[in-house]
Amino acid sequence: MDRREQAEVGPYLVRHARPEDVAGARSVMLDTFYAEFGYGYVPQWHDDVVDIEGTYLGHPRHTLVVAVLDGKVVGTTAVNSRGPAHPPHPRRLAERYPSGRTAQLLRVYVRPEHRRHGLAGAMVKAACAFIAEAPGYESIYLHTNVDVPGAEAFWRSLATEVFDARTTGEHGGFGTVHFEIPLSAPAVVG
Repeated sequence: MDRREQAEVGPYLVRHARPEDVAGARSVMLDTFYAEFGYGYVPQWHDDVVDIEGTYLGHPRHTLVVAVLDGKVVGTTAVNSRGPAHPPHPRRLAERYPSGRTAQLLRVYVRPEHRRHGLAGAMVKAACAFIAEAPGYESIYLHTNVDVPGAEAFWRSLATEVFDARTTGEHGGFGTVHFEIPLSAPAVVG
């Protein structure tokens, strides 16, 4: 999906974010950190949320895809060129997915009352299409909090597990599982 295009998913629009979407996207993200994850905003993990425009809208290899209903952002999916940070993630993952060459999918959040409408799949599909067109990416990496209902099943339907932190107690005991999506996969998503 080109940054100017949008896709309809029932009554929702899925498109790349615009400046007017920033406040709504930030609200979805912060509400997810507090209500879903239970640990709130953590500056060293969530610095992109403070500067959404600079991180996603103003960078040629990054993007933020949003799901919008009646002008209100109800879902987000982001792409940036940073691999997983060590710490909190294992060093072997940081080495396998180096910044610059890795497209990291993150902030794949849908407000609970808007789930089960295909929004996450449509946003991930748009993000993967963006990644396929962006220069220099060699892999698509993501990690998820599998304590969020539906998250683990969703990612297992699209991606290949590369590490389950629950088995080692790494990442502070959070239910974190790491995945990779093949660069050739955008048509499969959704």
